[in-house]
Amino acid sequence: MFTQILDPTGNLFLTWLVALIPVVLLLVLLAGLRMSAWLAVLIGSIVTFLLGLWVWQMPFRDGLNAYLYGSATGVWNVDWITFWGVMLFNTLVATGAFEKLRRWLVQQGTQDVRVQTILFAWAFGALLEGLVGFGYPWAFVAPILITLGIPALDAIRVAAIANNAPVSYGALGAPIIALAAVTGMPLLALSASVGKIVAILALLPPWILLYLVSGKGGIKGAWPLAVVGSLGYIAGQLPTAIYLGPYLPDVIGAIVCFVCLLLLLKVWHPAQTLGYGGVPIPAAQAAQTAGHGMSAGEVFQGWLPIFVLVIVVVLWTGPWSPLPAINWLHLQVAAKSSLTANATIVAAFDFKPYVGGTAILASWIVVALLLRVTGAQLVEIFKKTWSQMWGACLVGVFIFGLAYVFNYSGMAGSLASAFSKIGPAFIVVAPLLGFIGVALSGSNTSTNAMFGKFQALVGQLLGFPLMLLPTLNSVGAEIGKPIAPQTASVGVSTSEFVRNEGEVIRHNFGWTIVLLVYLVLIGIACYLFFPGIAQLPKA
Repeated sequence: MFTQILDPTGNLFLTWLVALIPVVLLLVLLAGLRMSAWLAVLIGSIVTFLLGLWVWQMPFRDGLNAYLYGSATGVWNVDWITFWGVMLFNTLVATGAFEKLRRWLVQQGTQDVRVQTILFAWAFGALLEGLVGFGYPWAFVAPILITLGIPALDAIRVAAIANNAPVSYGALGAPIIALAAVTGMPLLALSASVGKIVAILALLPPWILLYLVSGKGGIKGAWPLAVVGSLGYIAGQLPTAIYLGPYLPDVIGAIVCFVCLLLLLKVWHPAQTLGYGGVPIPAAQAAQTAGHGMSAGEVFQGWLPIFVLVIVVVLWTGPWSPLPAINWLHLQVAAKSSLTANATIVAAFDFKPYVGGTAILASWIVVALLLRVTGAQLVEIFKKTWSQMWGACLVGVFIFGLAYVFNYSGMAGSLASAFSKIGPAFIVVAPLLGFIGVALSGSNTSTNAMFGKFQALVGQLLGFPLMLLPTLNSVGAEIGKPIAPQTASVGVSTSEFVRNEGEVIRHNFGWTIVLLVYLVLIGIACYLFFPGIAQLPKA
């Protein structure tokens, strides 16, 4: 069995610099040269493999197996779920179900910009993030906000900031699935740990959104929207994350949030109807409402795919289901750890045919039958999905291959050993690494794959609760989304800022720093006062 080498250069600082080469290389390729993500990650994975062979003396055959097992994990655990999630979403769009859902939601709100912002940017954005992710919540929500009189640049910022909290469970839980794959930690336990931190984080964004669209005065007149919006989302998201896993916290959180907000609007409205910037809307104009013009059956058709998804996935993946545990193939290669005596680092691939992605496929089949998708529509849906997803799927292949070699060769252990010298103050660095990682890659999933195991090793060396640093990595990544160029490029695709992502990123930057500081404070509080939040459950 291969034994990892902690300090292959004989100088820990030099070893640390060499171990950082894959990270710095991705920084240069993605942020400096603006290279396509799949190509940048392919080059990065090749360089990582060569460094593992040359510097860390990883055996070629074992290293190749680690890379292949990682790539297979990326395809089956992540690409499989994101591809069918996007297929489902595109089916909703092609059949008109999505438009019916959108029209019904528009009609439920008033002309008050604060009500519409919480309904659409916050709740509807969470639903879209849970289904598809990849910046699409910006692309669909921002045009709705622009029709309410919000300037385009500000509308994109509102959509982006609202998209913060849901990102860890975006694309039907792909980031948490990736984190579990690279760390080897139980999926349900990680989902619960991230869910608790996200629940605390989610208390703040609705207040920021109200401030952005209406100022301080607007908050005073509409604070119940922020309270109900945040607590409604948390009421659905948190128990789902703890008891059901990472697939549906955003979707169920959004549905519960909608219900709570609509119930609130039955008994309460802001005393004064405000437009963007806190400008009062005349009473006569505010009283004008336009109906959605749909029958009850059409409204039900808009919601039907969401209900099908929730029912199928809950029944398929819940703790009562034997399906996710069925394993047809287990492959692994192991190495002796350089950090812990008698411990091994394992790079493994499990072919479990009934993983979450298969549940999404089953949901899509049911939805396609219920919505009577035609052959011509099916062809167009598949072509559109493939056009959107082939690059992201290749990223899944290469980033997991890179991450598995990074961990197996001992590079992650060497980097963790160096960073552990920071001591407990690393609690501040952990979310910052996630923040930087997603700013480079545009993907919470890729960031978790790259840094998840490293964060776990640092936490192990420093005696932190084992899931705390990987959790902060994931949540830090979601906060960095509004300044990620690749996310912004998708988010602005329906606006006048196409190919002008830099202006959007600059406009978003200040509030992302506010949320990052808030997360650092949450992390410190959890470490000092609530360590049980991120402790692994006893076997």
